[in-house]
Amino acid sequence: MQNAVIVDAVRTPIGRFLGGLSPVRPDDLAALSIAEVIRRAGVDGAEIDEVFFGCANQAGEDNRNVARMAALIAGLPHSVPAVTLNRLCASSLEAVNQANRMILVGDGELVVAGGVESMSRSPYSMPRGPQMPKAGNFTAWDTSLGWP
Repeated sequence: MQNAVIVDAVRTPIGRFLGGLSPVRPDDLAALSIAEVIRRAGVDGAEIDEVFFGCANQAGEDNRNVARMAALIAGLPHSVPAVTLNRLCASSLEAVNQANRMILVGDGELVVAGGVESMSRSPYSMPRGPQMPKAGNFTAWDTSLGWP
């Protein structure tokens, strides 16, 4: 079994709800980190075997495989796969665990792992299904607060 090591670590500043980072899309935030860790490590992006990113909210801009979107925005080739993981508060840790596991079993040698979230950019959503009226008012839920 191979050993896995963390070569470098990068993070964006910690923001606050509706603070200075709130105009920045989560896939753009993640792309900044991915591009910077690759630059610091001095590797070619085409050598990366996989990108794992955790994201708990996954509503709005970060709902469609934010790891893949961020990898592409960071300039990684289309041939580099990416997956978004959701374990709520442990999503980023799960991404690191999956990267570690991939290396340990020999399925990859160079993996990027991390996480992204922007609660400021979480959308409102409306319920679907039998409770949805045919006419009249709708109830909107704030997805930054979790489930109602």
